[in-house]
Amino acid sequence: MSATDAGMSGGYDREWEVVIGIEVHVQLATETKLFCGDRPTFGSPPNTHVCPVCLGLPGALPATNPEAVRLAVRTALALGCEVHGTSVWARKNYFYPDLPKGYQITQFDRPVATGGRVSFDTEDGIGEVRIRRIHMEEDAGKSLHDRVSGATAVDLNRAGTPLVEIVTEPDLASPADTRAFLQALKQVLEYVDVSDCNMEEGSLRADANVSVRPVGEEALGTKTEIKNVNSFSGIEKALEQEIERQVALLESGGTVIQQTLLWDDHAGEIRPMRDKEESHDYRYFPDPDLLPLVLDPAEVDAIRNSIPELPRARRARFVSGYGLPDYDAGVLTLSRAGADFFEAVAEASNDPREAAKWVMGPYQAVLNERGEEGGEEVVPPRALAELVDLVADGTISHGVGKKVLGIMAREGLAAAAVVEREGLAQVRDETSLRGWVDEVMAAFPDEVERCRAGESRLLGFLMGKVMECSGRRADPHAARQLLQELLAG
Repeated sequence: MSATDAGMSGGYDREWEVVIGIEVHVQLATETKLFCGDRPTFGSPPNTHVCPVCLGLPGALPATNPEAVRLAVRTALALGCEVHGTSVWARKNYFYPDLPKGYQITQFDRPVATGGRVSFDTEDGIGEVRIRRIHMEEDAGKSLHDRVSGATAVDLNRAGTPLVEIVTEPDLASPADTRAFLQALKQVLEYVDVSDCNMEEGSLRADANVSVRPVGEEALGTKTEIKNVNSFSGIEKALEQEIERQVALLESGGTVIQQTLLWDDHAGEIRPMRDKEESHDYRYFPDPDLLPLVLDPAEVDAIRNSIPELPRARRARFVSGYGLPDYDAGVLTLSRAGADFFEAVAEASNDPREAAKWVMGPYQAVLNERGEEGGEEVVPPRALAELVDLVADGTISHGVGKKVLGIMAREGLAAAAVVEREGLAQVRDETSLRGWVDEVMAAFPDEVERCRAGESRLLGFLMGKVMECSGRRADPHAARQLLQELLAG
C-alpha cells in the first residue's frame, strides 16, 4: 500500500510501502508464576508477591510450572503452529532496575513452537499473518515513574509471571490491518481460555516493528520498534505517527535510525527510548538451572483434542447452519460465552434467526442496563427461547415481548408465567378489537375523515392509538384489518 493509502496527511513525491511485524506478550492464566509458587495477582501492594526465586537470590532454583507449559502448547495449537517435542530455556542478559536477576529466563533458538497463522477481516476481504515463533518466558517487574517525586520506584510483583511471546512475520501493511489482526488474535486467545487478555492490567501487550520502503523495492527499510502501548487504538495511532515520521524523514533526504520508541498515551505521541538492540547484545545461553522442556506427545494430542471450535469456523457455521447474515454471525461469535448462549437459545427455539435478533437486540439491551458482559445468563437460554417463540407465534407482540423480558430478568419468571400474570397475551376476538377500534374512531373523527379522503399516512396514526387503547394487547394484524374495513365502510 502507499503511505497516502494508509490515511496519512501530506502529498508525497514518491509512494511508500509499509511493513509491520508484531511481537505480542500474553500473560498465561495460571495460579502461580512460571518458576515459583508466588501468585501473579494484579493490583496487590508493591513487592508482596515475591520470593527468593523470582528475586534471583543466591541458591534459589527455578522449577517449571506445568500448567504454564500446557497453556503455551494450547496457544500454539490454536494458532496452527508446529509444537516441538523439545525446547530449551535460555538466559537473556540485560540490566534494568525491574530485572532483579540481571537476566530473563526465556527461549531463544529452540522455542516451544513455530509456524502458524492468524486470519482477520479487512475492508478488502480476509487478511492473514504468519506466525514465526511462539516461545515461553518470564515477565520482568515494573518500573513506576510517577510514585516517588524525582525517583523511579520498582514493583517486582510481576517478576516471574508466565508469558508466551507470539512473534509474527512482517506481513502487515497498515495500522488498520494491525489493529484488526490483534483483535482477531485476542479473540482466539480468549476462546481457548489461555489468558484474560486484559490490556489495562498488562495481560496482553504488543510491540510493533515498522519500516517503509519505496513501492516495488524488495529490500526492507530500517525498522523501529514501538513499545509501551496498552490499547489497540493506541497501537494504530502510534503506527500512523511513526509511518508518517519515517516517510517525511526519507522524503527530505534523511535516514531512519534503528531504535526503540515509546508511545505516550496521555500526550498521544511517540518518543525515542534507546537504540534498538540485536540478539547478540543479550548474550543468550542455555539456562544451566533448567533442563530442556520435553513434551509428552500424548499430552500434546490431548490438548489438541480439547481445543473448542474457533471463532472464524464458528462464525461460518452460524451462517451455513442457521442461515444468519455474516454480520450477525460475527457479532454473535465475538466471545465464546456469547456464542454458547446464542446457540443454546437457537437450539431451544423454533426460529434461530429470530433468536439471533433477540440475543443481539432486546437481550443485549438488558445486559447493558445491568452492566453485564455478553454471554451472562440473566435469563436462561431456554427461557429466552420460549419468549422468542411466543412472539413468533403471535401470542404477544414484539413490544410486549421486550416488556416481558425485563420482568423475566428482574424476577426470574418464565415468559408464559409473566404473560398470564400481567394479562399480556394478544387479543384476537372481534368483539374486543371492535370496541377498541370504535373508541379510537370516535375520539379522532377528523383524522378518520381525512384518512377516508386519501391521507393514507393517518392509518398508522390511528393504528397506534388502537394499540395504545388496548394496552398493546390487540393483535396488530387483526386490528389493522378491522380498522381498514371500518374505514372503507
